[in-house]
Amino acid sequence: MSSPSVQLQELIAPVADGIKRMRETIAHELSEQSPAVREMVEHVGRFQGKQLRAALVLLSGEATSNTTDEHPTIAAVVEMIHLATLVHDDVLDGAEVRRRVACVNHRWDNQTAVLLGDFLYARAFAVSTDLSSRLCSRVLSEATRRICAGEIEQAAGRYDFEATQTRYEWIAGAKTATLYAAACELGARYPGGRDELGAKMRQFGWDLGLAFQIIDDCLDLTATEAEVGKSVGTDVEDGKVTLPVLWTYSRASEAERAAIRDVYTTPGLTDRVSHLRRVCKLDAGVEFARKRADDLIASALESVRTLPPSPARRSLENIASFVLARSW
Repeated sequence: MSSPSVQLQELIAPVADGIKRMRETIAHELSEQSPAVREMVEHVGRFQGKQLRAALVLLSGEATSNTTDEHPTIAAVVEMIHLATLVHDDVLDGAEVRRRVACVNHRWDNQTAVLLGDFLYARAFAVSTDLSSRLCSRVLSEATRRICAGEIEQAAGRYDFEATQTRYEWIAGAKTATLYAAACELGARYPGGRDELGAKMRQFGWDLGLAFQIIDDCLDLTATEAEVGKSVGTDVEDGKVTLPVLWTYSRASEAERAAIRDVYTTPGLTDRVSHLRRVCKLDAGVEFARKRADDLIASALESVRTLPPSPARRSLENIASFVLARSW
């Protein structure tokens, strides 16, 4: 059986040349004279795993007959923004491992990781200003604003066991689906016009990205670090009440609810996820969350299946299935 990474490479095969150019652009734009920055950039380059967002720019362009010579550069900008969010997320989560290597905050420190994330954002937007259309800068600056707002709202809502599913999805969508939506919109719209098609692809990206985050939240509760290649259990450690836990808590007895709250809040408790599994039955909550992700993917497929048949459209459909079934 082929590995997940090999399967993903097959999915993005229709835009392999664009992916190659995207990677060359990132390598060029992140070159740096400072030895310290250069070492960290080389380290964070090992975080470039699925590169789904960058691939979505290129595939959306191909699937909508909108590919331009600047699409690989847009994909590079999207990927650099994504890398910046990863570095900052690891600081917020206190994570230690990503892509089976030490996180920047763990190998160096939080201050250095924040500065490196800022460096990546700065380079991404500098590259976007060299493009012939301002659309990329406008869409991605708004996406970045929404990502930050989502992270702030999530931080403000720690330990909120009464949060609604709607609020959870707003935060999860702002954090993750926003960049997926922007990538798909830019692929279909850049350098401008094509508003209706751009809106359709944006919705595809939003549904896909929100499903991705929901699956990520499930894996954080059920998978091991060896399986996913990054730290797990960080949501519970950080007080983030994700959809599987919200659903479980809403249907738990008062005694179980108290036990769940204690797992989240008792000082000095180690391996909180294991304790959480012992005090409540998470399986039904995970199943509910996965069903919601399944519904989102069905909606995403409805959007993309209105496009003419093509290898790129087929890849978008298969990526949707990959997101739902992934274990890393």
